[in-house]
Amino acid sequence: MLPEWLSIKPASTEKYRDIKNTISSFGLHTVCVEAHCPNMSECWSSGTATFMILGDLCTRGCTFCAVNKNAKGSAIDHNEPEKLATVVNEWGLDYLVITSVARDDLPDQGSVHFANCVSEIKRMNPNTMVEVLIPDFRGSNDCLNNIARSHPDVIDHNIETVERLTPYARDRRASYRQSLLLLKSSKEIDRSIYTKSAIMLGIGEQEYEVVNSLKDLRYSGVDFVAIGQYLRPSQRHMAVKEYVRPEKFEEIKNIALGMGFKYVAAGPFVRSSYRAGEYFISSIVKARG
Repeated sequence: MLPEWLSIKPASTEKYRDIKNTISSFGLHTVCVEAHCPNMSECWSSGTATFMILGDLCTRGCTFCAVNKNAKGSAIDHNEPEKLATVVNEWGLDYLVITSVARDDLPDQGSVHFANCVSEIKRMNPNTMVEVLIPDFRGSNDCLNNIARSHPDVIDHNIETVERLTPYARDRRASYRQSLLLLKSSKEIDRSIYTKSAIMLGIGEQEYEVVNSLKDLRYSGVDFVAIGQYLRPSQRHMAVKEYVRPEKFEEIKNIALGMGFKYVAAGPFVRSSYRAGEYFISSIVKARG
């Protein structure tokens, strides 16, 4: 049974239904649905969604993730950039998060299509800020350069967990050090692009390991970090070892802020693209200009 601080109040509003219908009519995917995000109702009701491009089949086998998996991904919808840009225009969004499944089956791992989506959104909606939540691209700087050339405002890549538990939680092709290097390289390619990462708690990590991971992220130049509770999508996924209390999240948040992160979102329901973080990051990015 879930503890009382993990109860979710459903919110079904006209805005929620409008977003759901629009996504369906354009044949788009959201990580909100595919990953069983606990904030979906809240975020959609307030007009925020995280789009997932390159289909709904991931070529990775991470044990925590609810997204469908297959050795070969879906056919690419080459009209997806225009569809996304149109939806952003219709909703009048000023901040958007785009993520994708891993596409190890493609020569460029989907990076060019990813960049095309960002570029088209920026072209049709020049005042919209775009955050990209990218896979690790197996450490490819060519793929990362494709993303950076499209000029997103934030590059986000999640280390997901502490180094010791990475082989248990993530696909064997992913590595803790590879993810840190990707984040560091993102900052080196273009220092004007903010970087972001996320860690989930409750899978057996020790507090000192979380602190060490936060130090690693700061050393890699990461600006923003999100820290949330892992919730098991089904019995087929890795088990929850602990439900971390809200006050512990607050304690870890203060430790992270003391390290110099520009913003830290921490709490049981916090996810990488949780809207509270987006709103704060949005104000920082605007202030930069």
